[in-house]
Amino acid sequence: MKFNYKNLVIGIASASMAVLLTITASSLVINAQTPATADNSGASTAPVRAASDSETWKGWYVGVYGGGTFNRSNVTTSTIYSSTGYFAQTSVTAINTAGVQKIKPNGFTGGGTFGYNHQTGALVVGAELDFGAMNANEGVSSGTTYPCCSPARFTINQATKTRWLLTARPRVGVAVGNAMIYGTGGLAVTDVNYAATFTDTYGNATESAAFKKNKAGWTLGGGAEFKVGTNWSFKGEYLYADFGNTDVSSTNLNATSVSTIASLGRTASFIPGPSTAYATNVFTHSSDVRTNNVRFGINYHF
Repeated sequence: MKFNYKNLVIGIASASMAVLLTITASSLVINAQTPATADNSGASTAPVRAASDSETWKGWYVGVYGGGTFNRSNVTTSTIYSSTGYFAQTSVTAINTAGVQKIKPNGFTGGGTFGYNHQTGALVVGAELDFGAMNANEGVSSGTTYPCCSPARFTINQATKTRWLLTARPRVGVAVGNAMIYGTGGLAVTDVNYAATFTDTYGNATESAAFKKNKAGWTLGGGAEFKVGTNWSFKGEYLYADFGNTDVSSTNLNATSVSTIASLGRTASFIPGPSTAYATNVFTHSSDVRTNNVRFGINYHF
């Protein structure tokens, strides 16, 4: 059975929003039901509730974060054989083998956060939304000599890039004094940019494809946060995010038609002809994106 990531993302996002709305409504009801008291002059005064250890983390907060993102992508370029196409069968096998590549772009991540915590004893339950930069960009190249037609060779270039990251996550933690250890998971969204080119020296063949999409995925991680004074806290956390696989097809292969002249005792030579489109050699390109984010942040608690 194929796992449905879309339903998982929708469910997690809905749960995150439900937690946040429930906590907000509960805090408003509690505040509305707290009675006022009168001082000696008869004037009504609002109750002043002393902070306790059981409310160290309770309330709204905003903050900033920064750190490193370590991305991992499996990228592929492949084509098919056609009796009316440009490639020999052995060339298709060589291209499909060389087209399986791995990219490991690393970069900076940083942005802003806001959220809410509700605390009951040592249990802290809340929801958090953050958005910021996730700059990671890298390319890779591979190629080899055509088995059929040495010394002619082909080259495949592929590159991926991400620029930003948004997450919406419930958090569940355990508070010990001014420290809290928590787990978190939920919705993650980023922009996935991919580009690929294929070229060769046999008939000056060229093919290219690209896509740019906003992709929803899922994230899971955890961290530790430490309260300093009444309003400030510092945190360190790790988030893994997976955005699944995206693919695109192209039929834009063009090459110079080639005739071969073989002479006794001499290496075959290739005589270029006019440029020709080979739409029957369909190319498929794909890329998945997985990220490992190590982040440090500072929050202000209201």
